[in-house]
Amino acid sequence: MSYFFKLFFFVFFFNNLNAEVPVHDFKKYKVVTEKLKLKEVVKGLNHPWGLTFIDEENLIVTEKNGGLLKININSKKVTKVKHKINSIPFDGSDQGGLLDVLYDNGFLYFSYSHQFENTKTSKKLYSTAISRGRLIDNEIKNLELLLLGKPKLSKNIHWGSRIVINKNLLYAGFGERGLGMIAQDPSKHPGSIIRINIDGSIPKDNPHNTNKPNWLPEIYQIGIRNPQGMAISPKNKKIYFSQHGPRGGDNIGILKKSGNFGWKVVAWGGTEYYGAKIGTEPFKKKYDLPIISWVPSIGVGQINFYSGNTFPEWDGNLIVSATKAGLLFRLVLENDKVVEQEIILNNEIGRIRDFEVGANGDIFLIVDDDDSSLWHLSR
Repeated sequence: MSYFFKLFFFVFFFNNLNAEVPVHDFKKYKVVTEKLKLKEVVKGLNHPWGLTFIDEENLIVTEKNGGLLKININSKKVTKVKHKINSIPFDGSDQGGLLDVLYDNGFLYFSYSHQFENTKTSKKLYSTAISRGRLIDNEIKNLELLLLGKPKLSKNIHWGSRIVINKNLLYAGFGERGLGMIAQDPSKHPGSIIRINIDGSIPKDNPHNTNKPNWLPEIYQIGIRNPQGMAISPKNKKIYFSQHGPRGGDNIGILKKSGNFGWKVVAWGGTEYYGAKIGTEPFKKKYDLPIISWVPSIGVGQINFYSGNTFPEWDGNLIVSATKAGLLFRLVLENDKVVEQEIILNNEIGRIRDFEVGANGDIFLIVDDDDSSLWHLSR
């Protein structure tokens, strides 16, 4: 009787836990039937990674090889921006380089892969870095280093690095650099979401100063694999983030102070790339649960809550990009539950890496490729 009771309890618990975390296959999503307008704004971008509006008609775009561009969406003029950001060179195969950019209150904030020089050995070492500067005469001036991740590591993968700012607090996702269980070690930055003040100082109510004295002062949440998107909900002010699982298990979660998302004890439905199982079950209640997971992987990327006049029926919907699948789609959320989903772009322009909603509600997108474009989506 004991055996059957345990079996019943396991099946009941597992099924109920899975019911809390919907696991989706994007191939089952409906596709928008309306013919939307999709136009190229400019061509010739080299692996663009991040973009941000600095006013209603000018965008700043980062390229992984260190390029920084100002693009006027009306005149289509492209201007190279000078800078001294010490990002690693991108050779077309690894994942690091100049990554996210965010404009806020006169400053441009950058995340990038910092390369250390003059090491005692020939082995190259890198860390995630956060800096900020001002755009003056098409040059980044007064550059300040706000945070340099610890420790120095040799792997050039899983950088994460999306940035959001809310009430003078900067949040950024630090990927676990392919090292798995490092995400469970809060004495190291990889595999965490960090929170600092916009000047680089430490908020007094960060976990280190309240209930997690053994955590690094900047760490806000641990157990993260490879975060690729981050957005603030205009309705409930929560911060949502997306991250890559391994082979399956891409997901979207909600930022939680002192939280632990579980990597690499759990894999949210994913497996090792060679097929081996990760952990004993896809989700565990002792860890923070995502609101949605995808199997197979979609290469989930940037996320943004929509607001604008172009697509008023999407107001408040979470717009999601998927690099691997080449998708742009929307999720309708009710009380942090996904109740509807619809594909907007279905592999029409390639590996969508980032997008921004313009002042009037049109959407601007960049594609991560060696000769790509800035795209404009409207009605």
